[in-house]
Amino acid sequence: MINNKKLTSFFIISFIFCISAFSQQENVLNNILSKTAKLAEEHPIEKVYLHLDKPYYAAGDTIWLKAYVTSEVHQPSSLSKIVYIDLRDQKDSLIHSLKLALIDGVASGDISLPLFSTKQGNYHLRAYTAWMRNFDNAYFFNKTIPIGNLLQNDLLTHITYKNSLLNDKLFTNTLISFKESDNKPVASKKVNWKVESNEGITSKGKGTTDANGSLNIDFPLNKNSKTTSEIVTEIDYGNKKIIFKSFPITYNKSPLDIQFFPEGGELINGIVSKIAFKAIQSNGLGINIKGNIIDKNGKILSNISSSHIGIGSFLLSPEAGNAYKAAINLPDGSIKNYDLPKALPSGFGLTADNSNVENIVLKVEANDLYFENNNTKYFYITGQSGGIIYYAAKSTLTNKIYNVLVPKTKFPTGIVQLTLFSSTGDPISERILFIQHDDQLNITINNSKTVYQPRQKVKLNIAATNNISPTESSLSVSVIDESKVLFDDNAESTILTNLLLTSDLKGYIEKPNYYFLKPDEKTKGNLDLLMLTQGYRRFSYKDILADKFPTNYFLPEQSIEITGTLRTLNGMPINKGNVRLTVLGKSFSAEAVTNSSGAFKFSKVMVTDSSKVSINARNNANNSNLMIMLDQVNSQDITINYQAADEILNIDSVMRPFLLNSKKQYFKSQILDEVIIKATSIKKRSHADHSALKGLSAFPDQLIDGERLQNCALFINCFKSLSSKLTFKDNFFYISRDFNSGNKTPVELYLNDKPIDFAHLNSLNSFDIESVEIFNNDGLSGINKMSSTNGVVVINTKETPKGTKISKEDFNSLFPPKYLVTFIPKGYNVGKVFYSPKYDGPKNNQPISDYRSTIYWNPDVITDKPGNATVEFYTADGKGTYKVVIEGINNNGQIGRCVYRYAVQ
Repeated sequence: MINNKKLTSFFIISFIFCISAFSQQENVLNNILSKTAKLAEEHPIEKVYLHLDKPYYAAGDTIWLKAYVTSEVHQPSSLSKIVYIDLRDQKDSLIHSLKLALIDGVASGDISLPLFSTKQGNYHLRAYTAWMRNFDNAYFFNKTIPIGNLLQNDLLTHITYKNSLLNDKLFTNTLISFKESDNKPVASKKVNWKVESNEGITSKGKGTTDANGSLNIDFPLNKNSKTTSEIVTEIDYGNKKIIFKSFPITYNKSPLDIQFFPEGGELINGIVSKIAFKAIQSNGLGINIKGNIIDKNGKILSNISSSHIGIGSFLLSPEAGNAYKAAINLPDGSIKNYDLPKALPSGFGLTADNSNVENIVLKVEANDLYFENNNTKYFYITGQSGGIIYYAAKSTLTNKIYNVLVPKTKFPTGIVQLTLFSSTGDPISERILFIQHDDQLNITINNSKTVYQPRQKVKLNIAATNNISPTESSLSVSVIDESKVLFDDNAESTILTNLLLTSDLKGYIEKPNYYFLKPDEKTKGNLDLLMLTQGYRRFSYKDILADKFPTNYFLPEQSIEITGTLRTLNGMPINKGNVRLTVLGKSFSAEAVTNSSGAFKFSKVMVTDSSKVSINARNNANNSNLMIMLDQVNSQDITINYQAADEILNIDSVMRPFLLNSKKQYFKSQILDEVIIKATSIKKRSHADHSALKGLSAFPDQLIDGERLQNCALFINCFKSLSSKLTFKDNFFYISRDFNSGNKTPVELYLNDKPIDFAHLNSLNSFDIESVEIFNNDGLSGINKMSSTNGVVVINTKETPKGTKISKEDFNSLFPPKYLVTFIPKGYNVGKVFYSPKYDGPKNNQPISDYRSTIYWNPDVITDKPGNATVEFYTADGKGTYKVVIEGINNNGQIGRCVYRYAVQ
């Protein structure tokens, strides 16, 4: 019922903390407000969003991107001036890394995907700032990037998994179809297969493809494993021709996982509660279900069915002494019972109705037992968004039910967290909502023409307003040929879905753009169900009130800084020492003076990636007795791809139109004269060159090429980051699969043919490394038995070149003095300019065919004071629908997106 008793409420404004605290209830509320404000002030939130030119790529492509970094209420961030972007493959090997300079919160860059070294698979793209590393990496920008490569694929494959539980063991039946590029089945071929992960080979077997080119494989899965696995197949074509294909395995702990989420957090006896549920398949995606809610006697209380991709809700009024289950109809026709959460005998809960256009309708309700024990005690409610409290209220518990209207205008667009606190200030109930105002950046394209011919000029007139007046904005524009790049608009990650929704929630959100694309009553209702079922968010009152604030290990970066210490050779710091930094080949230099600890710092160092830098302390007395020690910042550890459910299992078939077009584009652009190469290949050093190590396997479990180490200032730091098979702890390396299983025996380290200890790694120069080989076991060498170790790491140095005799002066130059250090820091990456052909010249200068899938990319479109901008480009040869996506932000923190389509006939 609606009770006339209202909550005493106030809204947080600039003078909130000037309220005097004469009573206990004011002290409790002020404690909540002050600690929340402390968190917002000392640990402000930064977010990163990447606008990409398209959702997936082919080997030989370039990933074009623009980074938007925001803080506070989506304002272009002034905290950080540097953003990091990493691309990793399915085995978590770092493929590419960008360091981009932010100007007014934005930066643009690109990642090239070399044709012959980029393997087909699902890659993990992440972006973050140094400041964001202080917090949960779940809030980094995460995106799955499928990349195909038809030039490396001799076969077209399609794989399906069917998981099942038998005696609490998880099994999978796998069907793999092999076809030639002309769709001819690969029939009657022998196939060896194995299931492999970081934990080793878990299953293997043999088989023969049938007349349809299909092969059935059955094997058990470790449902408790935290590592990813893959199936590797070897197809015997005869005449010593073997074709390898690999397939990722992704699965949950059970074929169907159903979770239940009572509104407010808990079921309470005697109170009618809304219970939301989420049903997830083994691939991490939602699945629609139906079933019944039954009590302990089997009585059916209600029917349930999901509303959208596995999420739904139902009402239940729990009774003391009863228990409840959900009887769910499984896809195979069987019925499985799932226990509902147990109800509390005594409780006080918060619920919210978000369907009203203007107000949030809040309801707080206590059951009889809680009311008897807490009558006349105070309770409190707060509403926060982005770490800032916009609403707070207090009242005494003199009625079992309270209702209050909270104007939505008090909150910004985005996620709002409502929390109910007890009289002692403990959070006891919570509800999150999504508030949508029509207050975002409005981007429009004023273009009367909607149909073009191939290779015809397109001119787009862009306008940006803040819904009241024109506004200057920073925009990025992507144009793709949709006939080549097929994609579900509902599944897109956009500047709106990311900054307003997914960046504040922990965990995977399926098809986030569904909630923004065509908002109506149904999508709004399903968005509210999402809020009820997404159980993790970045803001926890329990931690805040317990003074558990994040530790700031990393400060916001305003520029590239190079720091270190100047010491004597015996380790004593030099006070007021002179140190000079020079970027070799560039007109940049700087000087610094050390402090009493010998520390020096160079700020605002302008250095691009791969540039050499020298630091010299020659201008000091007794300089031959001085040495420079540089500080090292550890690279970001490997993080989970929280968007792994977006992986495309069958890239060959799902991306086939796109990949066929990319193949045609490559062959039309690569018309080369025949070249006969007579030079012999250069043999690189490996463990096989050392007799003591020949018992190791011919193929290491991981190989790190020396070229990937060339930009490392300190070898050990890069080695830690690149060695995906190893775990580092307490100055020892361990084989990860064994370490995670409880085996804490370290690996044996070899430098060429000599065993070394960890300390020796600090003295290695990255430029001298040919390769690093990692072996999960010692094979037939007997190394581990002799040294009581587990696994072997071999660091191969480059072979010393043979040459003529050199002078004493030249020899001494090979050993620079300790007061001089030359190295290659990680500098800013300088982006390329997107090539957009012009077809207004002579026809004989035009390419034969134009198969581009990305027609146009421009990350630097700036609207003027009247809010206008214009872009021009030419269509390609492809006919069909072209999709224009414009995203951006203005200085007031308003973000916007516009999608426009035109036809090419």
